[in-house]
Amino acid sequence: MTFSLHGLGVSRGYAIGRVHIVSADEMIVTEYAVEGEQVDAEVRRLFDAVNQAKRQLRSVRSHLPTTPGADVAAFIDVHLMMIEDATLTGNAAQSIKQRQCNAEWALKLQRDELVAAFEEMEDPYLRARKDDVDQVINRIQRVLLNHAPLKHEIDGRSVEGMILIADDLSPADTVLMDHNKISAFVTDSGGPTSHTSILARSLGIPGIAGVHGVRKFVSENELVIVDGFEGVLIGEPDERILDHYREKQSAFEQRKEQLVSLRNSNTITRDGQRVWLNANVELPADFEMAAEVGASGVGLYRTEFLYMNRRDFPPEKEHFETYRDLIRTFAGVPVTIRTLDLGADKAFHEKPGQSVEANPALGLRAIRLSLREPELYWPQLRAIVRASAYGPVRLMIPMLSTVDEACQVVENIRSVQENLKKQSIEFNPSMPIGAMIEVPAAAVCADAFAEVLDFFSIGTNDLIQYTMAIDRVNDEVNYLYDPVNPAVLRLISMTIEAGKRANIPVAMCGEMASDVRYTRLLLGMGLREFSVHPSMLLEVRQVINETDVSAIEASSRSLIEINSQERFKAVVDELTQIN
Repeated sequence: MTFSLHGLGVSRGYAIGRVHIVSADEMIVTEYAVEGEQVDAEVRRLFDAVNQAKRQLRSVRSHLPTTPGADVAAFIDVHLMMIEDATLTGNAAQSIKQRQCNAEWALKLQRDELVAAFEEMEDPYLRARKDDVDQVINRIQRVLLNHAPLKHEIDGRSVEGMILIADDLSPADTVLMDHNKISAFVTDSGGPTSHTSILARSLGIPGIAGVHGVRKFVSENELVIVDGFEGVLIGEPDERILDHYREKQSAFEQRKEQLVSLRNSNTITRDGQRVWLNANVELPADFEMAAEVGASGVGLYRTEFLYMNRRDFPPEKEHFETYRDLIRTFAGVPVTIRTLDLGADKAFHEKPGQSVEANPALGLRAIRLSLREPELYWPQLRAIVRASAYGPVRLMIPMLSTVDEACQVVENIRSVQENLKKQSIEFNPSMPIGAMIEVPAAAVCADAFAEVLDFFSIGTNDLIQYTMAIDRVNDEVNYLYDPVNPAVLRLISMTIEAGKRANIPVAMCGEMASDVRYTRLLLGMGLREFSVHPSMLLEVRQVINETDVSAIEASSRSLIEINSQERFKAVVDELTQIN
């Protein structure tokens, strides 16, 4: 009998195929004492395992696909860098010496410490990096425990056309999926911000995450359907359902082929309104893709990884060279650099006596932390201002709550500029300074912020969470995470209208901007600048180019006045329906 399992669609597309279950045998790690004279040998055993894990990853890297626009090597390199990081292996070796314990246990202790630090983070993208820690350490542990390589990593195993079912998958697994022509994947854990999901979207592999207990409900070689749009796995489909999804699959493939022609075209609505379509970037893969699909600029460059997995703050020189190289890469295309958006947690910074925050999402993070810690913030400010001499740069402030904070940042930047001028160091004195509008207080007071800032970018991920008072990665309450909730739309509308009155640009860089279901609605509300993941840019461009804004403006703007839930839902359904 046909059944369905529901999760979160993390990579769009459809697949029909037979199941291949990845059965990663359970790794049981226990502690045992290592005699004093054997401690050095145990440390060598750890590093031997680390070196073997490196060789495995390099072997995976040698099978990299040549898919245009997907610099998948960057994802494998992240894991290679983590293996080589002294924070991971060096600290584990130190634990062996201090505790006189076995390598497996020392590695587990280091894993627990790193994962706990990542779990304290509010940013879902950064919190998901704990999966990378787990995947890297599990690879080393498999070597230490003499476990065999996972079956899908063995060359010559025929998995072409199959659908991978697993508890979790690493970026290396995703590369091999592409290499072995696996049709799709479904995992028990994970989410849209994991490196696996990001890479799968780049490679065009449909995927679903968060299907709890999925391996209990499907069997090896069973025929299933994966709907990466809706996050649904359909088991034991009948011919009627199969035919329906074959049609959907065919239509989707045709649509993807049509998108290729939009790579270097302008983004203009059917009634002639110009829209700026920028890219959110962080990794080299994103840079390459953004250039290939013809992004208008970089609407969000995350800087957090400069601070990760280190015990000191990145110096000004490192900041500056990173930003300068990025600006040169985009050669005259506007680049928006967001200042540090992390919390006061151990992932990058720890002070003696520093207390653990009960709710880091509402605590000392982002601009609040930066203003509190000058030695953390000023090197980054100086580097961004210096980098502005190499091309069009905009500086964006995360998580502003009050106008006083905005004024303080502007004053700090002016001070930096004065100092650089005295040192005869070049910079752009007219560099725009803007804000992420992601706290409801900032949206409500957008008019006041517009008096001291040059642009806005709406960060819908946090704006929705804070408006609805929910954690969107919490399975118990994430049903309330709704981009088209009336309260959320009113805050978005207030921000757009405040920008218009002040004659400053308003963009959107949250996930809502990348979701083509909301593109027409946002256009109708007056949004004319989107910043999206490069893998979604062409789809968003296609919807924009097919939209007659004048035909939907009235109904879009009427939403904030509608009190009837039934009428509100009907208008939203009409606006979010993709032709």
